[in-house]
Amino acid sequence: MIKMSQAVASAVLVSTGLFFAGLSGGTALADSEPSVVTAEGSRPQITIVGEGTVSTTPDIMRLDTGVEVRRPTAGAAFTAARTAAAALTRALLAAGIAARDLRTDELTLGPEYKEYPTISGYRATQGVEAIVRDIDDADDVVEAAAAVGEAVRLNGISFEVSDNRAPLRLARDIAFRDAQSRATQYARLAGRGLGRVMEINEQNVTPPTPVLGFAAAVDRASISPGRRNVSVSVRVVYELE
Repeated sequence: MIKMSQAVASAVLVSTGLFFAGLSGGTALADSEPSVVTAEGSRPQITIVGEGTVSTTPDIMRLDTGVEVRRPTAGAAFTAARTAAAALTRALLAAGIAARDLRTDELTLGPEYKEYPTISGYRATQGVEAIVRDIDDADDVVEAAAAVGEAVRLNGISFEVSDNRAPLRLARDIAFRDAQSRATQYARLAGRGLGRVMEINEQNVTPPTPVLGFAAAVDRASISPGRRNVSVSVRVVYELE
């Protein structure tokens, strides 16, 4: 928070309405966001919440894949799963995924029952997460994984923005201008001029949220990252002249 003066002496806020303290006529106004006018001696203040949203395109895809096998014995199932996972890893590396962008995220081994407690076999899995840093390669990477064999499982994908600092800065600019525009309007309606900024408080920041699932296969380039919104809200206190 950037604080430029001591807290104000009084405030009047009812629901989402706006009440002016220390102004003639006691006029009440409302806006889509809660706003407050306060008075400190002969210097009234107004508190406004501004919002800013920026749309951005994800540039990273995370592929959640892995292998699953069933064998009569635990040892055979585990060995088969490890062998299939190694083949999957080689295929992903060959498709252009860097070794540092591969991660084992699951490893399981357990019995399966025909009718408890009779064991019918054993199931083993090993999960592999791959980071695709070039979205244009997404389809090729998925196809390379699927081609490894029947043991492969494709569990989903998610899209992310590798660096959201630029869209966040722009969203802050928009949020502050929104707060200033609202404050200017209220000051004009109250017959006042908008004075200096007394306080700035960033309240909510919503970074791009990954979306899971595969896009519909309408052509060869079937995987699309779509768009994501970055949102910021800022609370600004202005002095009224």
